[in-house]
Amino acid sequence: QTLLNEKMQGEQDVPMLANNVIQQLCKYIKAPVGTLYVLEDNLLKLAGSYAYTQPKKLPSQFQIGESLVGQAVLEKQPILITDVADDYIAVTSSLGAMPPKNLLVAPSIYNGQVVGVVEIGALTEFTPAQLEFIENALATIAIALNTAQARTRINELLTETQQQAEELQAQGEELRVANEELEAQTESLRLSEANLKEKQVELEAANTQLKEKAAALEESSAALREKQIILDKHNQELKVAQQELEAKAEELALASKYKSEFLANMSHELRTPLNSSLILARMLTDNEKGNLTKDQVESAQMIYSGGMDLLNLINDILDLSKVEAGQMIFNFQVTPLTDLASYAHAQFEHVAAEKGLELNISLADDLPGKITTDPQRVNQIVKNLLSNAFKFTSRGSVSLNIYRPGDKTDLFRCGLAPSQAIAISVVDTGIGITPEQQKIIFEAFQQADGSTSRLYGGTGLGLSISRELANKLGGQIDVASEPGRGSTFTLYLPIERQIDENEKTAKTSEQKVTKPKTKEPKQAPSPPNARPAPQPSLPDDRDKLDDDDKILLIIEDDPKFAKIMVDYAHGKAFKCLVAGDGKTGLELVNTYQPAAIILDLNLPDISGWEVLGTLKNNPATRHIPVHIMSVDEMVLDAYRKGAMGYLTKPTSREQLDQAFQEIEHFISKEIRTLLLVEDDANSRGSIKKLLNGSDVRISEAEQGQQALDLLQTQHFDCMILDLNLPDMSGFEVLNKINANETIAKCPVIVYTGRDLTPEENVELMKYADRVIVKGVKSPERLVDETALFLHRVVAEMPKDKQQTIKQLYNEDGLLKNKKILIVDDDMRNAFALSKLLSDKGIVSRIAQNGQKALDLLAEESVDLVLMDIMMPVMDGYDTTKRIRAQQQFRALPILALTAKAMKGDREKCLAAGASDYLPKPIDVDRLFSMLRVWLYQ
Repeated sequence: QTLLNEKMQGEQDVPMLANNVIQQLCKYIKAPVGTLYVLEDNLLKLAGSYAYTQPKKLPSQFQIGESLVGQAVLEKQPILITDVADDYIAVTSSLGAMPPKNLLVAPSIYNGQVVGVVEIGALTEFTPAQLEFIENALATIAIALNTAQARTRINELLTETQQQAEELQAQGEELRVANEELEAQTESLRLSEANLKEKQVELEAANTQLKEKAAALEESSAALREKQIILDKHNQELKVAQQELEAKAEELALASKYKSEFLANMSHELRTPLNSSLILARMLTDNEKGNLTKDQVESAQMIYSGGMDLLNLINDILDLSKVEAGQMIFNFQVTPLTDLASYAHAQFEHVAAEKGLELNISLADDLPGKITTDPQRVNQIVKNLLSNAFKFTSRGSVSLNIYRPGDKTDLFRCGLAPSQAIAISVVDTGIGITPEQQKIIFEAFQQADGSTSRLYGGTGLGLSISRELANKLGGQIDVASEPGRGSTFTLYLPIERQIDENEKTAKTSEQKVTKPKTKEPKQAPSPPNARPAPQPSLPDDRDKLDDDDKILLIIEDDPKFAKIMVDYAHGKAFKCLVAGDGKTGLELVNTYQPAAIILDLNLPDISGWEVLGTLKNNPATRHIPVHIMSVDEMVLDAYRKGAMGYLTKPTSREQLDQAFQEIEHFISKEIRTLLLVEDDANSRGSIKKLLNGSDVRISEAEQGQQALDLLQTQHFDCMILDLNLPDMSGFEVLNKINANETIAKCPVIVYTGRDLTPEENVELMKYADRVIVKGVKSPERLVDETALFLHRVVAEMPKDKQQTIKQLYNEDGLLKNKKILIVDDDMRNAFALSKLLSDKGIVSRIAQNGQKALDLLAEESVDLVLMDIMMPVMDGYDTTKRIRAQQQFRALPILALTAKAMKGDREKCLAAGASDYLPKPIDVDRLFSMLRVWLYQ
């Protein structure tokens, strides 16, 4: 006890005292580990220890009642534990570690209050002497701890008192200084008190004035409050009105959407019955069996003509719905203004002559040479405005003027600056329009004269479509008119079109494609009651032909242009034949077998597309090079159908020289050159064997770079390209060809056995200025396509290849006895298609919905399916998917038929599993062309 007291003597702080106490206790009783906790602020805090390593999971302080340490505080009694668990705590040294076997937790009490707790661990049991010693020592320890804590508190209080004394001394000094300042201020205040008294008198006078002003302000404030109440009421009314306007705007937008959907669906419902009527009327008009009288044929022609008129109306309705729904495709490109003038002159020169009116076309001198717009849509607007002008003008003139608008021209509706716009005005001397009528003529189905006794017909859709198209082009249409003095419709267009970031990505791949890819060639023939075909009023060389003459056939209904072509051809040592219509041209081809043909697409009897198709589908004439010269824009299908060149009228002398040079090259060249790019040697050998002949020389390349080197050094008439090459892909080859101006371009046939993805199709469309036939899947088609692009004479090809091509174009032999399933809920369509197919020897089966189609396919096999899309119970998409899900029908050709014809329909049909797509009303020639392709084995 004395030794312990010595350890506790002197001025020690609590940590030092705690460490000395616990170390003395543990050493004396030979305990290997111990801790001493001090109670401060109701928390037991570890203050000292002996040979103790605190585990990370144990805290360094405990609350009263927490753990054995806290429990000893509550009980104020020692706690003795024997047989302590092995994992309780380890007694460690440099030589090892072992757990204590006994544990003593004892509180240290001073004046009835616990001051601290001692916890000692021993390897052996505590002896009574040890326990007695600890019990006696705890009282002394409590006194020492209390004294140390009191000393600590006294030191803290002393420090705090010293700080306060220093602060008070500093504050006393501040008070003294402040007192001196106050005395000085008091003197100053005393001196100024006199001044204040003087000013007080002045303030009292001013106060009287302020009271008077305050009364006046109070009155004005009351008036302002009243006005504020009125303004708040007006603002609330405006807010309510704005909400009502927003609600009405949403209703109008929703109504517009519903209207567009209604128009699209209504066009579908109208096309469905019209489809069967046109098919049956066409069959009756053709009178293939010759069992109809002349009157019956004429009646069928009238039905067909009326159906075509109705189809034009439906197309107008569909155009309007597409524009309003934002689904019409626009192809913006650099467009010369002279092309617009030439188009108008070519389209309306004969109209003006028939009505005895003057057609004046003028272009101002200060116009830019070109503008960026969609020429097809601009031509559509101008054609509509000119058509209206001629319709409502019986004498005088119609003028088309293209000029720069004045600086004060009001273009607020389109947001254009006059300096950045051009104006295209159509001026007539017709009946004019009243101010009241001008307000409604741009609305759909509205006309200036809508009475039952009106003199002029029409649907009233043209101006509505034109206005919407003008808006989409970034411009506007204005009208100025006086009754009896004519009208002026003016179309304002931007010179340069500003495109946003979303369009730039799409434009990157389309920048070089200046021809609209969406425009389909006109396959349907003209109405049977079209005007008689005019014959060119000039002689040709048909009576002067010798065996060795180079004969050029010119199929052109414009005598002036035909005369120019004849004179030009004579200068190139050609003998010429001239046909003013398509049928005469085909007769001359069969009679004289010309060396080359110049073809116009807009012919009075049948379309130039039909003439081209007839020539290229006939093995006896498909080798004849055909060069198209037309006012229509160039489209890629012209090349795909076998045309060797395309010129858009008006043409220049340089263009004509180049065209005749190409024609002479084809005529004089006896050996055609073909480049075969394929890395597989076996495939190259098979293709060479398939295409070989005395009239063709085939060069081979097994890598992309090798092909580029060959193209750099020599010209090829055609190239067959595999997409998978060892050094680069076929797409990279096409990219390098397109980027290199020194490489002569030629038709390209992509020969691959796999279906191309939509992304790959988009990539290939970058090369639309040359022919690319995507995915040629059969050897027979490859023979046919190469023969078409090489202009090989079928009669001079090997016998087996002649037979292959003739079999491809033998319609009756190919289609006869084939079994086709027609899936259509409209029995009129199904009946018409069935009758049409039966005339070609095709056996047809009919299913009125998708489920019945699946049932029929489970019972019997068919060669092809014609699938309508819009059907009850199960539509065409789901039916096609369920057919494709069956393994035995994976290769079954399925042609989708739809009358809705909206943007994205074709992609949806193909995604569902359709093999191809055909819009309604069905073009008969196109239908049988598709059947021949998909039924050929």
